[in-house]
Amino acid sequence: MFFSYIFSVNAQNDEFTEFWLSFGKNYYISYTNVNLQIRIVSGNENAIGNIYFTNLGTSVPFDIPAQQVFTHSLTNIEKQACYNDFSSTTITSLSIRITSSTPVTVYALNQKPACSDATNVLPISALGNEYYLLSYLPYLYSQDAYLVVANQDNTEVFVDRIQVAVLNFGDVYYAVAPNETVDFTGTHITTSVPVSVFAACNAISVPVGYGGDIAFQQMAPVHTWGNRFFIPLATQPVMMQRVRAITCKSGTVLTVIGGILKTDGGGKNSLNLDAGEWCELEITSGCYIESNNPIAVCSYLNGYTTTTRSDCAQTWIPAINQMLNSAFIAPFIPSGTTLLDQHNALIVSPTLTRELTTVSIGGNTPIDLFGGNWEDGPGNMSYYNMPLSNANESYCFENKAKLFVLGYGTGNSEAYYYLAGSAMRDLQAAFYANNVHFQDLSSQVICTKDVNFRAEIEDYNSSQDSLRWYINDGTGEIEEIDARDQLEWSKSFSNGEYQIRMEVLIKNKEPINRISILKIQALWIKMRNIRY
Repeated sequence: MFFSYIFSVNAQNDEFTEFWLSFGKNYYISYTNVNLQIRIVSGNENAIGNIYFTNLGTSVPFDIPAQQVFTHSLTNIEKQACYNDFSSTTITSLSIRITSSTPVTVYALNQKPACSDATNVLPISALGNEYYLLSYLPYLYSQDAYLVVANQDNTEVFVDRIQVAVLNFGDVYYAVAPNETVDFTGTHITTSVPVSVFAACNAISVPVGYGGDIAFQQMAPVHTWGNRFFIPLATQPVMMQRVRAITCKSGTVLTVIGGILKTDGGGKNSLNLDAGEWCELEITSGCYIESNNPIAVCSYLNGYTTTTRSDCAQTWIPAINQMLNSAFIAPFIPSGTTLLDQHNALIVSPTLTRELTTVSIGGNTPIDLFGGNWEDGPGNMSYYNMPLSNANESYCFENKAKLFVLGYGTGNSEAYYYLAGSAMRDLQAAFYANNVHFQDLSSQVICTKDVNFRAEIEDYNSSQDSLRWYINDGTGEIEEIDARDQLEWSKSFSNGEYQIRMEVLIKNKEPINRISILKIQALWIKMRNIRY
């Protein structure tokens, strides 16, 4: 069975083995009354590692067989060591560091009855030092909040260009809004080194005035944002959702198919946005968004339906070119009391290749999807809601023509929603070899000696800026002179392994370097006389 990691950004090397997170407050309750879970999914190899609690200085070891799921429900002592329940902004050491001997993927759940949400957790290799927050207006008497988690000493944190903190290894900057009228959406966070950033409102109201449930979602850095998005509709039993889109550049124009612009959440009453501005849409089926500049998108389960069986929850939506070949998911089953009774996977794939999608349950032979129907949407994209009926098994979804997967659970006034499978690739300064993204390149073998390179660089001006390409065959790095300042070029290689480095010098900016390993194994077939 082909099996790739859920975030393939660096799943091929040891940089995909360290993660940082922290938990925000769940409505107005103590750590003793919440259920906090960490889920770790192994890849093709056995994963041995530790869940380290910075505040305690202690670890929980894990040893996960290949392609299996490990879930750790935190004890009260462990919860107290990572649960931020303060009513005002503060700096703590309430963080968790997860390390593994082999690449894994990580998720986290913050749950109590009628107030739950889950998030994917990014590896340090996928982090950045520029973020814009996507949150939501709090429920009555609640407070919006976000967390910045440092993995290095002397990490400077700036909010809207004003320095607010200097963090050390394992520190958490926990920002809390003064009251329920403040929504942190649009807040611009920059740091001196890459950090983890989480939206962590203790109870959001989606739409405004309805429901009330915790929002817990890790933000992706600006350099991973994209230009084309498809937002599916969770239909078990949710019949409408809200969507927020934010931009990092002025003069951004959005084209939307399948969504209605709404202003009750406080977003801009236009699809023309400047840096840090955002808009809100309501969808009742699949929605397609395209933009001229990079944007970020989150989707929210609403706090009311015709059956009153769902509640608010927030998930990150990946760009279409963040899709991958397979994703591994399992139901989030809380260890304590819960109202959740339906768990689903929401699979998105291009319409033309959707029928190639299969699922393997518990490592068994892949089969066709079941329990739902493909729904066609705009942008030549389709989505499928599939119930996860076996709470004790893992589900591996595969499609060689690409997919991404969301996970969600619903119950009477309780829900979670999270990104289960996509590739958090660098989309603002990247190169491709035979159309393979540089962050996926080292895990593949190129079976031809002729390689076509292509650079895609935001804000690159060919008349002012410079571009250099370097090749190292193991004997030393040499610039490819003929490729200087070329966004596209080709070269013929012998069988072997090469390091490719792209260096970009953009005026008035720090140099950008992108490095990957190119593996060439051209296949030569000789015809021979064979006697039968």
